[in-house]
Amino acid sequence: MKKYVLVRLLKSIISLLVVVSIVIVMIYRLLDRSKIFENDPGSKKMKGDTLTIYQYQKYDELGYLDFVRAGDICTTVYEGDEESITGCKVDGSKLQEDALAVYEADGYEIKTLKSGTPYAVHEYSWVELLYHFYARLFDFDGVNKIQDDENPDLERKLYWGKNPYNGTPALLCSGCEYKYQLYFNSSFPFIHSNWFHFDFGTSYPDNKGIDVMQVISDGQGAVKNSTQTFPTGLTEESALIQTTCKYKSSTDHLDAKRFDDNYADCRSAYESPSMINTSYIEGILSLILAYVVAMPAGLAMARNKDKLGDKIGIVYINVLIAVPSLAFIFFMRSIGTLLGLPDKFPMLGFKDIRSWIMPIVILGLMSTPGLMMWLRRYMLDQSNADYVKFARAKGLSQKEIFRKHILRNAIIPIVNGIPASIILSISGAFITESAFAVPGMGKMLPTALSKLNNNMVICLVFIFTALSIFSVLAGDLLMTLVDPRISLTAKGGDK
Repeated sequence: MKKYVLVRLLKSIISLLVVVSIVIVMIYRLLDRSKIFENDPGSKKMKGDTLTIYQYQKYDELGYLDFVRAGDICTTVYEGDEESITGCKVDGSKLQEDALAVYEADGYEIKTLKSGTPYAVHEYSWVELLYHFYARLFDFDGVNKIQDDENPDLERKLYWGKNPYNGTPALLCSGCEYKYQLYFNSSFPFIHSNWFHFDFGTSYPDNKGIDVMQVISDGQGAVKNSTQTFPTGLTEESALIQTTCKYKSSTDHLDAKRFDDNYADCRSAYESPSMINTSYIEGILSLILAYVVAMPAGLAMARNKDKLGDKIGIVYINVLIAVPSLAFIFFMRSIGTLLGLPDKFPMLGFKDIRSWIMPIVILGLMSTPGLMMWLRRYMLDQSNADYVKFARAKGLSQKEIFRKHILRNAIIPIVNGIPASIILSISGAFITESAFAVPGMGKMLPTALSKLNNNMVICLVFIFTALSIFSVLAGDLLMTLVDPRISLTAKGGDK
């Protein structure tokens, strides 16, 4: 079994990397990159050389190419020779021409602004695109991560301290990007680490300049203040989360009042959950509702095949499958409105349970037809098996046969899909969230695609693909726990 799991994990990782690599190449090679500026109000106010420089800087930041301005070319080629650097910065000078020739020999294309100032551009091949993405993707922290010329005597060490919120032990660092490397609290997954992060770059043009993972995981709404005691001993109401503090080169007066070092760049707490948590709450609760409704209904249909209850269930399944999702959502929303429930999530907000009722009920009911249909089908298929005939011959009641024998075998395919349903509920539902204006993840991918927010698209594809692939493995493992007779390895293989 161990060998099987390791092989499956390796195949899953390879599959994930292949899918993400294909998406990266498609985004950077097949889409018109000039359209990324259609949703950037700042670029529309620029023109001439200012616009050209701005666009190439953005292409560089987003990973399309390497853009080098004339001044940087001179500094790189004549490193340390101030006189040559100064002469090189004169447009048309021999020193500048020689410096440009060096870059041109390295594969750069030399272009010129309208003002006559040259610059160099190197368009990345698909191999270079993938290399630059994966080279930055895995971001590890360490005591030598911070190199600050203004603070040459920065102490570099790992040491034990305490979580400022609950007093539990925490691993702290000086010289790392993050002060708190490892800490514990009551929030899932309970053990938190800043030693490693996935770096998908910054969001653009939406949430411009903010880390993509931060956009997804940060809370929403108004900041949430709490009484805190800072390292300097100052106690005050603040929304800062001290366990997220990063190194800050230049601290201000307020930072000095709170912190006794440069670790003062902290994220804030918010009143409402993040987009990913919002979708997860909605998805999990709707999934629970779906199973609570569908499992007893499917079981009852199978036990009463061709009777009134079974026929009503089949009509229910056919209607929900046949009716377009959007029509069903708006029909149910109208019913909710008649019952006094809000038709838009923001009307009452996160804290009012009435905001959640209709999105969860609708999303849950939309999942019931498939569960009911397959459970009924599996149970009817098992009811014709030889072991069922033998159980009847032994004199067992129909109720006992269904509950103790048929259900146990019919439930296995359903159990196999539970991890996928739970894990993928994090993606939310695009149509439901759009109809009720729920601020979750469901609409993030379509929005990112429409606005060519490349880093966000790649991040979401990575997350959804990883969840999909690994949920299949989790389903197989859960299936073996439910029925130990099932073996995932070949006969004679590793046990």
